[in-house]
Amino acid sequence: MLRMRSDQVPASAASGLSAALQRRIRDAIRAAGGWLPFDRFMAMALYEPGLGYYANGSLKFGRMPASGSDFVTAPEMTPLFGRALAVQVAQALEATGSDEVWEFGAGSGALAGQLLDALDARGVVVRAYHIIELTAELRDRQRARLVPHAPRLHWHARLPERIDGVIVGNEVLDAMPVQLLHWMGADWLERGVAEAAGEGAGDGAGDGADEGGGAFAWADRPTALAPPAPGPYPPGTVTEIHPQAQAFIRTLAECMGRAVAVFIDYGFPEAEYYHPQRSGGTLMCHRGHRADADPLADVGLKDITAHVDFSGIALAAQAAGLEVLGYTSQARFLINCGLPALMAEAGLADAVAAQRLIAEHEMGELFKVIVLARGTDFDPVGLRLGDRSHRL
Repeated sequence: MLRMRSDQVPASAASGLSAALQRRIRDAIRAAGGWLPFDRFMAMALYEPGLGYYANGSLKFGRMPASGSDFVTAPEMTPLFGRALAVQVAQALEATGSDEVWEFGAGSGALAGQLLDALDARGVVVRAYHIIELTAELRDRQRARLVPHAPRLHWHARLPERIDGVIVGNEVLDAMPVQLLHWMGADWLERGVAEAAGEGAGDGAGDGADEGGGAFAWADRPTALAPPAPGPYPPGTVTEIHPQAQAFIRTLAECMGRAVAVFIDYGFPEAEYYHPQRSGGTLMCHRGHRADADPLADVGLKDITAHVDFSGIALAAQAAGLEVLGYTSQARFLINCGLPALMAEAGLADAVAAQRLIAEHEMGELFKVIVLARGTDFDPVGLRLGDRSHRL
């Protein structure tokens, strides 16, 4: 019999959490007149205090479904990821003349531990490691994991007035709520969420509603919004726009003094993101290491993500006065940072896991790295070969 881990939420409790979250979302839909934009639905599904996916105490990060986890990130796969990234962080710390690192969305704390261990081993002084984390439950997990580094750790629930040093964000931008747009062949509609038939819907659900199953259903409304790329788009196309991620970059820019920001995530430049063949968009859910495309089911019990439009991120950064130092694939970035040499010295399990980080059919090509800066100009080691800034 498989024992339940102490940090897993029992099935009955999970069901109760989901039901409570559905009631809260239903109340929000009714308060809004029967229709909720998808970005608000996604925000509630992920971050509603005590109930949303990232705030309800369930285990998220792990290598295998048997752990009760839903997905695995690069730092969970192998510490070689953090050791390679530390090469870039060390160079950026020298360029900024700082001894502080800031991490957004530190997850389980695995990357923070790897970076601090690797930087210490390189003789790089890190006086303070700051973690920006919105959810108390994840802060508690991070504290428990990072006890050896406790004297240098500082948690924040919001951005400070000024950041000097190096900013790191691994798989942060993909978790920011997106708006959905639906192309009917003549006009764009904004896709939102209404109550499903039989759940009290019917007033103000909008035109073009499709059944989403369960308590909620898709509902479209006219909009002046449109994707940044002109198309063409096949009728029936559903895609995302990313005003919240771009607003985050603009807000972050206001805080950056002499600083370098490194963001790693899955995504595409604009021309690939809004390609006619990507007519279903990129919205994806993850639960039990399985993926599906229905965010209206199992609300609060699974992750909801969208790929990153890196062109939009770069334009938002430049408009806010940041310099885009470069953009490349995760494979090229990690190779530039010396991952192959680390693999040669590692055990078989870590070497095999690290191969997944750079293999084109795994994470090497889908994941990208963008480096932003203010107040410093240098040649990032991770971008010395294979920079793709011209494709943004």
